[in-house]
Amino acid sequence: MGSVRAVLIDIDGVLTVSWQPLPGTVEALREIREAGLAVALVTNTTSRTRASIARTLADAGFPVSADDILTAPAVTAAHLAEHYPGARCVLLNSGDIAEDLSGVTLVDEDRGDGEPPDVVVVGGAGPEFGYAALDRAFGHLQRGARLVAMHRNLYWRTDRGLRLDTGAFLAGLEKAARVEAEITGKPSPAFFEAALAHVGAGADEALMVGDDIESDVLAAQRAGVTGVLVRTGKYLPQTHRDASGTPDHVIDSFADLPALLRGLRGSAQQQL
Repeated sequence: MGSVRAVLIDIDGVLTVSWQPLPGTVEALREIREAGLAVALVTNTTSRTRASIARTLADAGFPVSADDILTAPAVTAAHLAEHYPGARCVLLNSGDIAEDLSGVTLVDEDRGDGEPPDVVVVGGAGPEFGYAALDRAFGHLQRGARLVAMHRNLYWRTDRGLRLDTGAFLAGLEKAARVEAEITGKPSPAFFEAALAHVGAGADEALMVGDDIESDVLAAQRAGVTGVLVRTGKYLPQTHRDASGTPDHVIDSFADLPALLRGLRGSAQQQL
């Protein structure tokens, strides 16, 4: 399919909503696989481990395994190992992702051993993001803990509509504590570098498909990856109009991606 060798794909809002496949997405991913393209599912999802995500998607018919999935928690674990080896970390997250944080020393605040954490790690928002938890995190930051966040997403799409996400709380923590979070997931350039290394492709050989114009598409384009915006999931016409840049391609659904790739292949052949 032209010069494209790899496709990076967001999951929530692109392939699924509330983990239910969107129309035509299973078939489209199969077609992309059969064309011989490398595939990585790159997600800021922090409520499930890579293995759990793979099982859910495979049960729905998607041709994927855990090795195809790169999550913000997995990239966060690598970031902490590189920049804060041995650090005591307190995790604020909705969902059990300990399996993807191997090698990270997580502090159980309920046990209270008296030693303050070195790093506050913020994952995905949920019921755990109440006043008491946020105030504890604020206290740690005041005492000098570093702030590492898996993403800045403001909301995500579920079968019940848009739901508030981490970015809304993170902005408050940063402003109150006068610190700036280190972002490890999308739109971090390091995340896209990790994804490209995962599929063994250069930036000019890859496409990124997402429903978040800023964190998925334009962030990928800044990393040199071709960006494809889908009009599903959290896509809103207003955010499209008000975005900081223009996507390379816009399609109605991931189901339309094989046709786009065929068109790109035809254009590449005409240029030879």
